[in-house]
Amino acid sequence: MGRITEDLIRRNAEHNDCVIFSLEELSLHQQEIERLEHIDKWCRDLKILYLQNNLIGKIENVSKLKKLEYLNLALNNIERIENLEGCEWLTKLDLTVNFIGELSSVKTLTHNIHLKELFLMGNPCADFDGYRQFVVVTLQQLKWLDGKEIERSERIQALQNYASVEQQIREQEKAYCLRRAKEKEEAQRKLEEENESEDKKSSPGFDGHWYTDIHTACPSATENQDYLQVPETQEEQHNTKESDDIEDDLAFWNKPSLFTPESRLETLRHMEKQRKAQDKLSEKKKKVKPPRTLITEDGKVLNVNEAKLDFSLKDDEKHNQIILDLAVYRYMDTSLIEVDVQPTYVRVMVKGKPFQLALSTEVQPDRSSAKRSQTTGHLLICMPKVGEMITGGQRTPTSVKTTSTSSREQTNPRRKQIERLEVDPSKHSCPDVSTIVQEKRHKPKRMESQPRDEPSEEDPDFEDNPEVPPLI
Repeated sequence: MGRITEDLIRRNAEHNDCVIFSLEELSLHQQEIERLEHIDKWCRDLKILYLQNNLIGKIENVSKLKKLEYLNLALNNIERIENLEGCEWLTKLDLTVNFIGELSSVKTLTHNIHLKELFLMGNPCADFDGYRQFVVVTLQQLKWLDGKEIERSERIQALQNYASVEQQIREQEKAYCLRRAKEKEEAQRKLEEENESEDKKSSPGFDGHWYTDIHTACPSATENQDYLQVPETQEEQHNTKESDDIEDDLAFWNKPSLFTPESRLETLRHMEKQRKAQDKLSEKKKKVKPPRTLITEDGKVLNVNEAKLDFSLKDDEKHNQIILDLAVYRYMDTSLIEVDVQPTYVRVMVKGKPFQLALSTEVQPDRSSAKRSQTTGHLLICMPKVGEMITGGQRTPTSVKTTSTSSREQTNPRRKQIERLEVDPSKHSCPDVSTIVQEKRHKPKRMESQPRDEPSEEDPDFEDNPEVPPLI
C-alpha cells in the first residue's frame, strides 16, 4: 500500500530545492496511493496537485488548500464528489475514469464559485440520461464540461427541462447504488474464500497433504519408507512450484472480472504478491561473496585495495618514519573510516571495504598518528619506525660514556680544532686593531692640472694617458 510520506513529497519537490512548506506544484501520480493525507498540513501553498493513476477511494484532507487552482484525480477509485468546499480558488477539477455513480454529489461544487472546468467522462454517471443537462444547470459557474464549452443556449434549454431530468437522474442513481451494493458483497465473499484457501495452503499436513483420519488415510510405514527412498530433489521441487505459480498467474489474468474499485485493488494485491516473490527469488539467487582474505594461514600479509583508492607511500628518513597518503573520498564522513596500524602492516576500512598494505620495516603502532585533510579529504598516516636494536654484550657505564665521548669527537672535528687553538696562546691573543690599517699611509693629494708623465712607483704597469681628465 502506497502512502503519502514526507520523504515522498520531498523527492518530488526537487524543483523547489526539496522545500515542502512553500511548494506550489506537486506531482504524485502512479504511486499506488490509496488514501489522501498530510498534504493539507505540509503544503498549504499548493496551487497545482497531480494525483492521477492511483488507488484513492475518497476525496479528503484537501479542504485547507485555499490556494489550490487545479486538482487532477483521474484514474482513481473515487465514488463520490465531496470535501472540496474549502478549496476556494479551485478553477479546474479532473475526475476522469473514476467510479462516480452519485451524480447528485456535484451539488457540493456549487460553493466553488471560481470553478470553470470539470471532467467527469469515463464515470458511470456520464452514461446516465440527462447527465450533461443536470450538471450544466446545477453548476452555473461552469464554462467547460468534459472539454466541451457550455453555450448559453444549452444552459437555457437544460434549465427548461430540469425537473424531468432530475427525476431521471434520481432513478438511475438508485439503480446504480443497488448494483454497487451487490458488487461489494460479491467482492467481499470472494476475498474471504481466497483467504481461506491461502490459509489451507500455508498449513498442510506433515507430508504436504491433508487427511481426515490419520489412521486410515495416512500412508503406512512401508509406503513412507518407499517414499523416502525416492525423494524429490530441491531443483525439482523448485521447478514444480514455479510451474504452479505460472499457472496461477495465467488463471488470474484470464479470469473475467468487472471493472470496479475492488477489482483494481485485487489486481494491485496480485501484482504486489508477484513482486515480493520475485524479490525473494532474486535474493536467493544472489551469491554470497566469501570474506576477503587479508592474512593467509601461514601469516603472510596481503596487499589489498578493495576500495580502489589512490595512495602514496613515502619513507621519510629525516624523521625516521613512513608516511601513507590515502586519497579518501572528499565528502565522505570520517566516521566511516577505521584505521588499524600494526608493526608490519597498516589496514584502513573505508565504508566496510578494506585497504591493507604490508610495510617493509617495522613501525611503532602506539606512536602512529592519522590525520585527515579538510580541503582534499585525504587521510595521512604517519608511522615512526622502530629504532636500531643493540646486539652487543652488556657494557659498564664508564665504557658507555667513553664511547659516547669518542663518537662525539669523531662526528664534530671542527670542535676538536677549536680546542687546539685555545691551547696556543699566540693564536689565542687578541688581534691588534692598529695593524689592520697599513703603516705607510699616503696622504691624498689634489691632482694638478698638468698631467704627470711619470708613472707612479706603486704600480709599475701604470701608464698615464694625458687625454684622460684627472680624478677629483
